[in-house]
Amino acid sequence: MSDTALSRPSASLRLPRPGLNGAMAVAGGALLVALTAAVWLQPGGQWRFSLLVLVGAGIGAVLLRTNFGFAGAFRALVEQGDTSGFRAHAAMLALASLLMLPMLAQGTLFGQVMHGEATPVGIGFAVGALLFGAGMQVGGGCASGTLFSLGGGNGKLIGTLAGFVVGSALGAWSMGFWWQLPALPAANLQGLVGYGPAIVLQLGVLGVVWVIAGRGAKTPTSRLLIAGGLALAVLNAATLLLNGKPWGETSAFALWGSKLFTAFGVDAHGWAYWTRPGFNTQLDRPTSLDVTSMMDAAIVLGAVLAAALGGAFRPRWGGGARPWAGALLGGVAMGFGARLANGCNIGAYFSAIAAGNLSGWAWVVLALGGSWIGVRWRPWFGLEAARTTC
Repeated sequence: MSDTALSRPSASLRLPRPGLNGAMAVAGGALLVALTAAVWLQPGGQWRFSLLVLVGAGIGAVLLRTNFGFAGAFRALVEQGDTSGFRAHAAMLALASLLMLPMLAQGTLFGQVMHGEATPVGIGFAVGALLFGAGMQVGGGCASGTLFSLGGGNGKLIGTLAGFVVGSALGAWSMGFWWQLPALPAANLQGLVGYGPAIVLQLGVLGVVWVIAGRGAKTPTSRLLIAGGLALAVLNAATLLLNGKPWGETSAFALWGSKLFTAFGVDAHGWAYWTRPGFNTQLDRPTSLDVTSMMDAAIVLGAVLAAALGGAFRPRWGGGARPWAGALLGGVAMGFGARLANGCNIGAYFSAIAAGNLSGWAWVVLALGGSWIGVRWRPWFGLEAARTTC
């Protein structure tokens, strides 16, 4: 997420002219209404899809108003040994697990099949998580941070998003190679011990994380940050209920990038990533029928609305060529890494752990290692150096 992920927006933004905020609130609201109506009315659209757009807008609003930290929490731990952000993560993951694991145990809810499949941990996964961790420290934000920061007016994140799209397409192109490398079998807690014990064990581990993070915090974890995490847990559970799978973001970037590659003469239809059952028709379908793409767009619009209604929308461009180069290269690293690890800080971390997948815990450790590298690359791109040698 943004480099200011542990501070409140109102403390870090100079408020612009009220007229700009009013105009952006009207524009953001109108676009959100139009997007919601469009997915309802299009062929193949349905009421669940429209509700998912509104859930996406809610996610964007929560992220912006609470400035909930993913990349910022990782950076604070690596640079300062400050665990305060991870205390909010523990609260978020505990509530999400409590809501989502029983839903997954049902198998089907209200006619919607519940999916929470685990990801194998292997060489490709490890490389992907390390790349993502490094990229989010150089790029200025992770996947969710890129989307909500764009909605708040941070123009530099356009470079991060562009890199994300290109890197995700390159990752999809290379997946045939990475899938051939050694990997452990996919595993989740419920498969090992059953759903009931899995919930108890998960909550116990997260309780330990809460206590340890509290003792290691250099600054108190704000109630606003914890409230943001709890709200994101509820919204992730709503995504699972409506879509049959937890919240994810970066598969949309792979789709956009692969469509662009195909449009410029590099046909992605034959890539192993797109020849799998369930994926082999996506390149030829309208992007408007892709739930993840529409939720990503709604996250941006929700952030626009939250910023404008709070008087905090402020266009800014993030400095000169070096920070922009960092944004672009960091985005490429994150996009490529997200494909190898089957997700980002949301899909491979938040949603994975909430669904009981052991790969989520492996991702955290590896992404922290990547973040340690990334913070030391920051001076190359005109960004602040690490303040400690953690």
